[in-house]
Amino acid sequence: MPGRIPQSFLDSLLARIDIVEVIDARVPLKKAGKDYQACCPFHSEKTPSFTVSPTKQFYHCFGCGAHGNAISFLMEYDRLPFPEAVEELARLAGMEVPREPGTARVDEDTRALYEVHALAAELYRKALRAHPRAIDYLRGRGISGEVARDFDIGYAPPGWSYLTDRLGSDPERRRALVRAGLLVEKAHGRLYDRFRDRILFP
Repeated sequence: MPGRIPQSFLDSLLARIDIVEVIDARVPLKKAGKDYQACCPFHSEKTPSFTVSPTKQFYHCFGCGAHGNAISFLMEYDRLPFPEAVEELARLAGMEVPREPGTARVDEDTRALYEVHALAAELYRKALRAHPRAIDYLRGRGISGEVARDFDIGYAPPGWSYLTDRLGSDPERRRALVRAGLLVEKAHGRLYDRFRDRILFP
């Protein structure tokens, strides 16, 4: 397996890719002012609440809270692991994906960690929208909804099993969540969420 993909390349790739073209090839978009809209591909709806910004190069659904860039869209919509999503965008941009020499090899375990982190981040972003107390806390710190959206800020609700209940049904994924540090395994195999009632920055 090749080494890690440099962050500088990811930044260059996202700067070259047009997220509107990437999403429109999969979900037909309609112009709406300076942005584009469609019915959200991640939940059922009749009125379009899924917005794609060509200037900021991200998508956001005001219905379910789905949010991200071109890479995260391919991961969610095409069900691609992170490295494959990057490879697909690089192919569209006519770029070759470099790898950092001497870094840890990206094996299946590492891919699983990428995936569970992406899934957890999406859940925490949705949870933030559903908890006014967390939103009020951020506003009190001078963080607007737009800033929270742009920086993918999320919220881990109170309780011991928010993440476990939503992502822990599959044994392999449960193990990945534990390795990623998102779940904690107690004696006798019992699991609980590491993060509870706190704001999270990915």
